[in-house]
Amino acid sequence: MTPRRTLLVGALAAPALLPPKAARAQEVTLRLHHFLPAASNVHRTFLTPWAQKVAADSNNRIRVQIFPAMQLGGAPPQLYDQARDGVVDIVWTLPGNTPGRFPRIEVFELPFVAHRRAIVNVQAVQTLFERRMREEFRETHIICAWGHDAGVIHARREVRRMEDLQGLRLRFPTRQAGEALRALGAAPVGMPVPQVPEALAQGVIDGAVVPWEVVPAIRLHEMLRHHTEIPGSPTLYIATFVLAMNRARYEALPADLRAILDANSGMAAARMAARPWDEEGPRVEEMVRRRGNQIIELSEEEARRWQRQTQPVIDAWIAAMRERNIDGGALVEEARALISQFGQGVT
Repeated sequence: MTPRRTLLVGALAAPALLPPKAARAQEVTLRLHHFLPAASNVHRTFLTPWAQKVAADSNNRIRVQIFPAMQLGGAPPQLYDQARDGVVDIVWTLPGNTPGRFPRIEVFELPFVAHRRAIVNVQAVQTLFERRMREEFRETHIICAWGHDAGVIHARREVRRMEDLQGLRLRFPTRQAGEALRALGAAPVGMPVPQVPEALAQGVIDGAVVPWEVVPAIRLHEMLRHHTEIPGSPTLYIATFVLAMNRARYEALPADLRAILDANSGMAAARMAARPWDEEGPRVEEMVRRRGNQIIELSEEEARRWQRQTQPVIDAWIAAMRERNIDGGALVEEARALISQFGQGVT
Protein backbone atom coordinates (compact mmCIF):
# COMPACT_ATOMS: atom_id res chain seq x y z
CA MET A 1 0.00 0.00 0.00
CA THR A 2 1.40 3.40 -0.98
CA PRO A 3 2.00 6.07 1.71
CA ARG A 4 -0.72 8.25 0.13
CA ARG A 5 -3.28 5.38 0.25
CA THR A 6 -2.26 4.53 3.82
CA LEU A 7 -2.85 8.14 4.86
CA LEU A 8 -6.27 8.18 3.16
CA VAL A 9 -7.34 4.92 4.81
CA GLY A 10 -6.20 6.25 8.18
CA ALA A 11 -8.17 9.46 7.67
CA LEU A 12 -11.31 7.53 6.75
CA ALA A 13 -10.94 5.16 9.69
CA ALA A 14 -10.37 7.89 12.26
CA PRO A 15 -14.01 9.07 12.49
CA ALA A 16 -15.04 5.58 13.61
CA LEU A 17 -13.11 6.22 16.81
CA LEU A 18 -14.91 9.49 17.59
CA PRO A 19 -18.50 8.46 18.50
CA PRO A 20 -17.53 6.56 21.69
CA LYS A 21 -15.51 9.56 22.88
CA ALA A 22 -18.37 11.91 21.99
CA ALA A 23 -20.85 9.68 23.83
CA ARG A 24 -18.67 9.70 26.92
CA ALA A 25 -18.51 13.48 26.73
CA GLN A 26 -22.31 13.58 26.86
CA GLU A 27 -22.54 11.56 30.09
CA VAL A 28 -23.26 13.54 33.25
CA THR A 29 -23.13 12.63 36.93
CA LEU A 30 -25.06 14.90 39.30
CA ARG A 31 -24.59 14.83 43.06
CA LEU A 32 -27.79 15.27 45.08
CA HIS A 33 -27.37 16.19 48.75
CA HIS A 34 -30.01 16.12 51.50
CA PHE A 35 -30.49 16.05 55.26
CA LEU A 36 -32.32 12.82 56.14
CA PRO A 37 -30.88 9.29 56.35
CA ALA A 38 -31.10 6.81 53.49
CA ALA A 39 -33.78 4.91 55.41
CA SER A 40 -36.12 7.92 55.30
CA ASN A 41 -39.27 7.67 53.22
CA VAL A 42 -38.48 10.65 51.01
CA HIS A 43 -35.09 9.17 50.13
CA ARG A 44 -36.56 5.74 49.36
CA THR A 45 -39.87 6.62 47.72
CA PHE A 46 -39.23 9.93 45.97
CA LEU A 47 -35.59 10.89 45.48
CA THR A 48 -34.37 7.42 44.52
CA PRO A 49 -37.24 6.66 42.07
CA TRP A 50 -36.86 10.14 40.60
CA ALA A 51 -33.11 9.61 40.07
CA GLN A 52 -33.77 6.19 38.53
CA LYS A 53 -36.34 7.62 36.14
CA VAL A 54 -33.96 10.37 35.00
CA ALA A 55 -31.32 7.71 34.39
CA ALA A 56 -33.71 5.45 32.48
CA ASP A 57 -35.10 8.26 30.34
CA SER A 58 -31.56 9.31 29.41
CA ASN A 59 -30.30 5.78 28.72
CA ASN A 60 -28.04 6.23 31.75
CA ARG A 61 -26.43 9.32 30.29
CA ILE A 62 -27.57 11.25 33.38
CA ARG A 63 -26.68 9.60 36.66
CA VAL A 64 -27.86 11.12 39.92
CA GLN A 65 -25.79 10.10 42.94
CA ILE A 66 -27.68 10.72 46.19
CA PHE A 67 -25.81 11.64 49.35
CA PRO A 68 -28.17 11.52 52.38
CA ALA A 69 -27.69 12.70 55.96
CA MET A 70 -25.44 15.65 55.03
CA GLN A 71 -22.69 13.23 53.95
CA LEU A 72 -21.01 15.92 51.85
CA GLY A 73 -20.68 18.23 54.84
CA GLY A 74 -22.35 21.32 56.20
CA ALA A 75 -25.64 21.76 58.07
CA PRO A 76 -29.21 21.58 56.69
CA PRO A 77 -29.64 25.40 56.59
CA GLN A 78 -26.62 25.55 54.24
CA LEU A 79 -28.05 23.22 51.61
CA TYR A 80 -29.58 25.87 49.37
CA ASP A 81 -26.31 27.80 49.23
CA GLN A 82 -24.44 24.58 48.46
CA ALA A 83 -26.52 24.31 45.30
CA ARG A 84 -26.19 28.02 44.54
CA ASP A 85 -22.40 27.94 44.94
CA GLY A 86 -21.83 24.66 43.09
CA VAL A 87 -20.57 22.76 46.12
CA VAL A 88 -23.08 20.11 45.01
CA ASP A 89 -25.27 19.88 41.93
CA ILE A 90 -28.74 19.38 43.44
CA VAL A 91 -30.19 19.67 46.95
CA TRP A 92 -33.45 18.75 48.62
CA THR A 93 -34.15 21.40 51.24
CA LEU A 94 -36.74 23.49 53.06
CA PRO A 95 -36.96 27.20 52.23
CA GLY A 96 -38.01 27.51 55.88
CA ASN A 97 -34.48 26.60 56.96
CA THR A 98 -33.54 30.19 56.13
CA PRO A 99 -36.44 32.21 57.59
CA GLY A 100 -37.55 35.24 55.60
CA ARG A 101 -35.29 34.57 52.62
CA PHE A 102 -38.09 33.22 50.43
CA PRO A 103 -41.16 35.07 51.73
CA ARG A 104 -43.78 34.22 49.10
CA ILE A 105 -43.60 30.45 49.52
CA GLU A 106 -44.39 30.95 53.21
CA VAL A 107 -48.03 31.50 52.24
CA PHE A 108 -48.56 27.72 52.27
CA GLU A 109 -46.89 27.44 55.68
CA LEU A 110 -49.36 29.80 57.33
CA PRO A 111 -51.78 28.18 59.80
CA PHE A 112 -54.91 26.65 58.34
CA VAL A 113 -54.18 27.41 54.68
CA ALA A 114 -52.95 24.06 53.33
CA HIS A 115 -54.77 20.77 52.74
CA ARG A 116 -54.36 17.63 54.82
CA ARG A 117 -53.24 15.63 51.76
CA ALA A 118 -49.89 16.04 50.05
CA ILE A 119 -51.25 15.40 46.54
CA VAL A 120 -53.26 18.60 46.86
CA ASN A 121 -50.44 20.65 48.37
CA VAL A 122 -47.77 19.57 45.89
CA GLN A 123 -49.88 20.74 42.95
CA ALA A 124 -50.89 24.01 44.60
CA VAL A 125 -47.32 24.87 45.62
CA GLN A 126 -45.84 24.01 42.22
CA THR A 127 -48.52 26.01 40.41
CA LEU A 128 -48.12 29.12 42.54
CA PHE A 129 -44.34 28.74 42.40
CA GLU A 130 -44.46 28.96 38.61
CA ARG A 131 -46.79 31.97 38.74
CA ARG A 132 -45.32 34.06 41.53
CA MET A 133 -42.16 32.65 43.12
CA ARG A 134 -39.54 31.65 40.58
CA GLU A 135 -37.83 35.05 40.80
CA GLU A 136 -37.20 34.53 44.53
CA PHE A 137 -35.18 31.43 43.69
CA ARG A 138 -33.34 32.90 40.69
CA GLU A 139 -29.91 32.05 42.14
CA THR A 140 -30.61 28.37 41.41
CA HIS A 141 -32.61 26.31 38.95
CA ILE A 142 -35.63 24.84 40.76
CA ILE A 143 -36.53 21.37 39.54
CA CYS A 144 -39.75 21.36 41.55
CA ALA A 145 -41.41 22.84 44.62
CA TRP A 146 -43.94 21.09 46.86
CA GLY A 147 -45.46 20.77 50.32
CA HIS A 148 -46.16 17.79 52.56
CA ASP A 149 -49.37 16.56 54.16
CA ALA A 150 -50.83 17.59 57.54
CA GLY A 151 -48.28 17.98 60.29
CA VAL A 152 -48.81 16.10 63.55
CA ILE A 153 -48.00 17.17 67.13
CA HIS A 154 -45.83 14.55 68.87
CA ALA A 155 -45.35 15.21 72.58
CA ARG A 156 -44.49 13.82 76.00
CA ARG A 157 -48.03 14.50 77.22
CA GLU A 158 -51.53 14.42 75.78
CA VAL A 159 -52.63 17.37 73.65
CA ARG A 160 -56.42 17.47 73.30
CA ARG A 161 -57.15 21.15 73.84
CA MET A 162 -55.34 24.44 73.39
CA GLU A 163 -54.69 24.56 77.13
CA ASP A 164 -52.62 21.36 76.89
CA LEU A 165 -50.09 23.23 74.75
CA GLN A 166 -49.31 25.82 77.41
CA GLY A 167 -45.54 26.00 77.87
CA LEU A 168 -44.92 22.84 75.84
CA ARG A 169 -41.53 23.14 74.14
CA LEU A 170 -42.17 21.96 70.60
CA ARG A 171 -39.74 21.83 67.72
CA PHE A 172 -41.10 23.64 64.67
CA PRO A 173 -39.89 23.46 61.02
CA THR A 174 -40.77 26.92 59.68
CA ARG A 175 -41.18 30.34 61.23
CA GLN A 176 -44.90 30.43 60.43
CA ALA A 177 -45.45 27.08 62.15
CA GLY A 178 -43.52 28.52 65.09
CA GLU A 179 -45.73 31.61 65.19
CA ALA A 180 -48.84 29.43 65.08
CA LEU A 181 -47.62 27.33 68.01
CA ARG A 182 -46.79 30.47 69.95
CA ALA A 183 -50.27 31.84 69.33
CA LEU A 184 -51.68 28.58 70.72
CA GLY A 185 -49.64 28.91 73.91
CA ALA A 186 -46.74 26.55 73.19
CA ALA A 187 -43.06 27.43 73.53
CA PRO A 188 -41.75 26.86 69.98
CA VAL A 189 -38.13 25.85 69.42
CA GLY A 190 -36.71 26.02 65.89
CA MET A 191 -34.24 23.40 64.67
CA PRO A 192 -33.59 21.18 61.64
CA VAL A 193 -35.31 17.82 61.98
CA PRO A 194 -32.10 15.74 62.29
CA GLN A 195 -31.42 17.47 65.63
CA VAL A 196 -34.74 16.41 67.17
CA PRO A 197 -33.66 13.04 68.70
CA GLU A 198 -30.72 14.56 70.58
CA ALA A 199 -32.80 17.55 71.70
CA LEU A 200 -35.45 15.18 73.09
CA ALA A 201 -32.87 13.00 74.80
CA GLN A 202 -31.30 16.05 76.46
CA GLY A 203 -34.64 17.49 77.54
CA VAL A 204 -34.28 20.59 75.38
CA ILE A 205 -37.73 20.03 73.86
CA ASP A 206 -40.90 18.22 74.92
CA GLY A 207 -41.95 17.22 71.45
CA ALA A 208 -42.02 18.13 67.79
CA VAL A 209 -44.38 18.87 64.93
CA VAL A 210 -43.58 16.75 61.89
CA PRO A 211 -45.66 14.72 59.41
CA TRP A 212 -46.06 10.98 59.98
CA GLU A 213 -43.69 9.93 57.21
CA VAL A 214 -40.58 11.32 58.93
CA VAL A 215 -41.30 9.67 62.31
CA PRO A 216 -39.33 6.43 61.77
CA ALA A 217 -36.30 8.23 60.35
CA ILE A 218 -35.78 10.10 63.64
CA ARG A 219 -37.24 7.36 65.91
CA LEU A 220 -39.87 9.76 67.23
CA HIS A 221 -42.31 6.95 67.98
CA GLU A 222 -39.72 5.41 70.32
CA MET A 223 -39.12 8.64 72.25
CA LEU A 224 -42.66 10.04 72.46
CA ARG A 225 -45.97 8.28 73.11
CA HIS A 226 -48.61 10.95 72.40
CA HIS A 227 -49.50 12.06 68.86
CA THR A 228 -52.19 14.64 68.04
CA GLU A 229 -53.75 15.02 64.59
CA ILE A 230 -55.79 17.96 63.34
CA PRO A 231 -58.96 16.79 61.57
CA GLY A 232 -59.97 17.75 58.05
CA SER A 233 -58.78 20.59 55.85
CA PRO A 234 -57.40 23.18 56.07
CA THR A 235 -54.77 21.85 58.46
CA LEU A 236 -52.65 23.48 61.14
CA TYR A 237 -49.46 23.67 59.12
CA ILE A 238 -47.28 22.19 56.39
CA ALA A 239 -43.69 22.79 55.36
CA THR A 240 -42.62 23.45 51.79
CA PHE A 241 -39.63 22.00 49.95
CA VAL A 242 -37.60 22.57 46.80
CA LEU A 243 -35.33 20.43 44.67
CA ALA A 244 -32.77 23.08 43.71
CA MET A 245 -29.97 22.70 41.15
CA ASN A 246 -26.88 24.77 40.52
CA ARG A 247 -27.88 27.11 37.71
CA ALA A 248 -24.57 27.01 35.83
CA ARG A 249 -24.52 23.21 35.98
CA TYR A 250 -28.06 23.06 34.58
CA GLU A 251 -27.35 25.52 31.77
CA ALA A 252 -24.15 23.67 30.82
CA LEU A 253 -26.01 20.42 30.16
CA PRO A 254 -26.27 19.41 26.49
CA ALA A 255 -29.66 20.46 25.12
CA ASP A 256 -30.96 16.91 24.80
CA LEU A 257 -30.04 16.02 28.37
CA ARG A 258 -31.47 19.28 29.64
CA ALA A 259 -34.74 18.38 27.89
CA ILE A 260 -34.82 15.03 29.70
CA LEU A 261 -34.29 16.74 33.04
CA ASP A 262 -37.02 19.26 32.19
CA ALA A 263 -39.43 16.43 31.41
CA ASN A 264 -38.80 15.12 34.93
CA SER A 265 -39.24 18.52 36.55
CA GLY A 266 -42.12 20.80 37.44
CA MET A 267 -45.51 19.22 38.07
CA ALA A 268 -44.33 15.74 37.02
CA ALA A 269 -41.72 15.72 39.78
CA ALA A 270 -43.98 17.46 42.30
CA ARG A 271 -46.64 14.76 41.92
CA MET A 272 -43.99 12.09 42.50
CA ALA A 273 -43.08 13.92 45.69
CA ALA A 274 -46.54 13.34 47.17
CA ARG A 275 -45.94 9.62 47.55
CA PRO A 276 -43.84 9.58 50.76
CA TRP A 277 -46.58 11.44 52.61
CA ASP A 278 -49.82 10.16 51.14
CA GLU A 279 -48.72 6.52 50.76
CA GLU A 280 -46.09 6.02 53.44
CA GLY A 281 -47.60 8.36 56.06
CA PRO A 282 -50.67 6.19 56.75
CA ARG A 283 -48.44 3.11 57.04
CA VAL A 284 -46.31 4.89 59.63
CA GLU A 285 -49.41 5.96 61.56
CA GLU A 286 -50.67 2.38 61.65
CA MET A 287 -47.26 1.15 62.82
CA VAL A 288 -47.28 3.70 65.65
CA ARG A 289 -50.82 2.68 66.59
CA ARG A 290 -49.87 -1.00 66.72
CA ARG A 291 -46.94 -0.10 68.93
CA GLY A 292 -49.42 1.07 71.54
CA ASN A 293 -48.75 4.80 71.32
CA GLN A 294 -51.69 7.14 71.86
CA ILE A 295 -53.07 8.82 68.74
CA ILE A 296 -55.49 11.67 69.42
CA GLU A 297 -57.62 13.57 66.93
CA LEU A 298 -58.79 17.02 67.91
CA SER A 299 -62.53 17.56 67.88
CA GLU A 300 -63.75 19.66 64.96
CA GLU A 301 -64.89 22.30 67.43
CA GLU A 302 -61.42 22.47 68.99
CA ALA A 303 -59.81 22.68 65.54
CA ARG A 304 -62.02 25.67 64.72
CA ARG A 305 -60.96 27.23 68.00
CA TRP A 306 -57.30 26.80 67.02
CA GLN A 307 -58.03 28.35 63.62
CA ARG A 308 -59.54 31.44 65.21
CA GLN A 309 -56.64 31.72 67.64
CA THR A 310 -54.02 31.63 64.86
CA GLN A 311 -55.71 34.09 62.48
CA PRO A 312 -53.52 36.94 63.82
CA VAL A 313 -50.48 35.03 62.50
CA ILE A 314 -51.87 35.36 58.98
CA ASP A 315 -52.74 39.02 59.54
CA ALA A 316 -49.22 39.77 60.81
CA TRP A 317 -47.65 37.98 57.83
CA ILE A 318 -49.76 39.98 55.38
CA ALA A 319 -48.68 43.20 57.10
CA ALA A 320 -45.03 42.16 57.00
CA MET A 321 -45.30 41.32 53.30
CA ARG A 322 -46.79 44.75 52.64
CA GLU A 323 -43.60 46.29 54.05
CA ARG A 324 -41.67 44.26 51.46
CA ASN A 325 -43.95 45.44 48.64
CA ILE A 326 -45.57 42.01 48.39
CA ASP A 327 -49.35 41.64 48.29
CA GLY A 328 -49.64 38.95 50.93
CA GLY A 329 -53.42 39.09 51.02
CA ALA A 330 -53.62 38.27 47.32
CA LEU A 331 -51.18 35.40 47.81
CA VAL A 332 -53.31 33.95 50.59
CA GLU A 333 -56.41 34.15 48.40
CA GLU A 334 -54.63 32.56 45.46
CA ALA A 335 -53.12 29.80 47.59
CA ARG A 336 -56.51 28.96 49.09
CA ALA A 337 -58.13 28.96 45.65
CA LEU A 338 -55.53 26.51 44.37
CA ILE A 339 -55.97 24.29 47.45
CA SER A 340 -59.70 24.30 46.74
CA GLN A 341 -59.17 23.58 43.04
CA PHE A 342 -56.79 20.65 43.51
CA GLY A 343 -58.66 19.43 46.56
CA GLN A 344 -61.91 18.76 44.72
CA GLY A 345 -62.88 15.18 45.52
CA VAL A 346 -59.79 14.56 47.69
CA THR A 347 -60.48 13.52 51.29
